[in-house]
Amino acid sequence: MGNNIIVLGAGMVGVCCALELQRRGASVILVDRREPGSETSYGNAGVLARSSLIPFNHPGLWRQLPRLLRNDTAQFRYRPGFLLRNLGWGARFLLNARPAVYRETVAALDGLIRLSADAHQELMREAGIGRRLRDTGWIFLYRSAQAWEGGAAARRVYAEYGVPTQALAPPELAALEPSLAPRFERALWVQGSYSVDDPQAVVRAYAALFRQAGGAFRRMPVRGIRPNGAGGWTVVGAEASGSLSADRLVVALGPWSRALLRTAGLDVPLVCERGYHMHYAAQPGASLGRPVYDTGGGYVLSPMARGLRLTTGVQLDDCDAPPRPEQLGLAETQARRAFPLGDRLDDTPWMGRRPTLPDSRPMIGEAPRRPGLWLALGHQHIGFSTGPGTARLLAGLMSGQAGAHAALAHAFRPQRLLNG
Repeated sequence: MGNNIIVLGAGMVGVCCALELQRRGASVILVDRREPGSETSYGNAGVLARSSLIPFNHPGLWRQLPRLLRNDTAQFRYRPGFLLRNLGWGARFLLNARPAVYRETVAALDGLIRLSADAHQELMREAGIGRRLRDTGWIFLYRSAQAWEGGAAARRVYAEYGVPTQALAPPELAALEPSLAPRFERALWVQGSYSVDDPQAVVRAYAALFRQAGGAFRRMPVRGIRPNGAGGWTVVGAEASGSLSADRLVVALGPWSRALLRTAGLDVPLVCERGYHMHYAAQPGASLGRPVYDTGGGYVLSPMARGLRLTTGVQLDDCDAPPRPEQLGLAETQARRAFPLGDRLDDTPWMGRRPTLPDSRPMIGEAPRRPGLWLALGHQHIGFSTGPGTARLLAGLMSGQAGAHAALAHAFRPQRLLNG
């Protein structure tokens, strides 16, 4: 098969895939309707953390369901109509919280995060943006001793997988983050983790490396994809955008992948976890040295170049349904009790979409019964962390050189969820 490749999607995952394939000798065109890093990769909390190996559908989720289904928290919100239309997906999600599946997912995500960590640092040095990277870790905040005990299972997993952490009593937390209000009984400092002060700038810097090496970027809304009759694939643009053809096609469109793949006869069991963010000034004299996750408040507060970015938990709704930012209001109320936030710095809340599959693992590999169609999608909350590792797995598979990563790639094979 030829070596001309189109990569659809210019978020962190798609940009990394385009760059890695290019470095292995392919001629690559990167396609997106917007400039690189303008969608989901724009608005995350900027955390590159080993602790992200634990999926949302863990065995303890069953105990949390009655509280979550009340639909009144900043951690989790849903539109009832959406949930009713996706009961089958929800049942599969819950079934994948079984201990055996959970353990397999944790091991797979840990491998993907580890594979990505060094690659991120290499790319940032190469792109000249090392100044954006902080190695101060991040902190989980617990409001009560009961909440701390509720996190014991996660701490055991961190210990098992060698994620460095340090338990903090209130005086130790105050020494690290003196601007936090003294309302947290315990905290967990997740060390050996990184964060950045502008996720979009990082994606665009990686895209600049791709372009500098001769890679082509085409801004183009896409209507569908189809085999082209010559053993390759054609991307059909919307309206007067024309079309593009290549020997192979990589779909890395995150939450928009499902609708596009239906045009090729594939129904991917993917839903959108929506979320919001807003930037704030800090009140005079207040500062934050690293991201903090308020486990009871359901938000992450991260220091960014633009200000303090408050990001919310999960909202289940149709991908392109109108925003419902009341969840942000709940998170802001909680955050103001924990930190001296100042004024809002954005005119309107930003809304992003996180693409999630029933087992909380991305699909990385060739689509069943569709030679030349490759998938790199479904990274839920950790696409920013795992983009470089995804690219290395995918490029290894596409070149027939998976090698030492073959076992890891098997955990993400599309065939586990797609029959063709």
